[in-house]
Amino acid sequence: MSALSLAPRALYEEVAELLRQRIFSRELEPGSWIDELKIAEEYGISRTPLREALKVLAAEGLVTMKVRRGAYVTEVSDKDLSDVYHLLALLESDAAAVVAQHATDADLDELKGLHAQLEAALPDRDRFFAVNERFHMRVLEIASNRWREQMVADLRKVMKLNRHNSLLKTGRIDDSLAEHRAIMAALLARNAPLTQQRMQEHFQNGLAAAS
Repeated sequence: MSALSLAPRALYEEVAELLRQRIFSRELEPGSWIDELKIAEEYGISRTPLREALKVLAAEGLVTMKVRRGAYVTEVSDKDLSDVYHLLALLESDAAAVVAQHATDADLDELKGLHAQLEAALPDRDRFFAVNERFHMRVLEIASNRWREQMVADLRKVMKLNRHNSLLKTGRIDDSLAEHRAIMAALLARNAPLTQQRMQEHFQNGLAAAS
C-alpha cells in the first residue's frame, strides 16, 4: 500500500484508522509490540505520520506507549473491563432515560427499525455486533450530548480490546437480545426510570458474561 492510495484526509488520521481496524480484528493482538519500521514500509509512509497516529490511538486507550520500548497494543485487565462497563452503564443509561422522555415519535420509530434489524441479525454474529453498536450509538445521538457521545465512543473502543467479548459467550447473544427487547418496551412506554434501569441491567449482565 502506498501513501497515494490513502484517503485524502490528514495522513495520520487515515493511518490511525487502518491500525485501529487491525487491532479490532486481532491482527495486532493485545500486548503485542507495534513494529513502526515494518508498518511504515507497508504503508509507504515516513515514521512521522505513523507516530502521530500512534499518539491518537494512545489517547483512545488502544495503544500503550512504553519509554524506550515503543508502542504496544493495550492489554485490558479485569479491573479495566469492570471500570469501562461501569462508566458505560452510567453514561448510556442516562442517555436512554433522556431518550424516553424527549425523543420524537420518528426517533422511536428509527430505534424500532434498528431493533428489528437486531432481531433479524441473530444468526449472524458479526452483523449482530454491528447493529448492536449502531443501536447504542443512535440512542446517544438522539439524547444529544456530544461530550457523552465522545466518552462512550472512546470507552467502546477499549471494550473491543477484550478478547473474551461478552457476546462470544454461549447464550449471551440471546440474552442480550432479550435485554434489548426490555429496553425498547420501556422506551416505547416513555418510562424514563425503567428505561434507565433496563440499560444498567444490560451492561451489568454484559460485564458478568465478559468477566
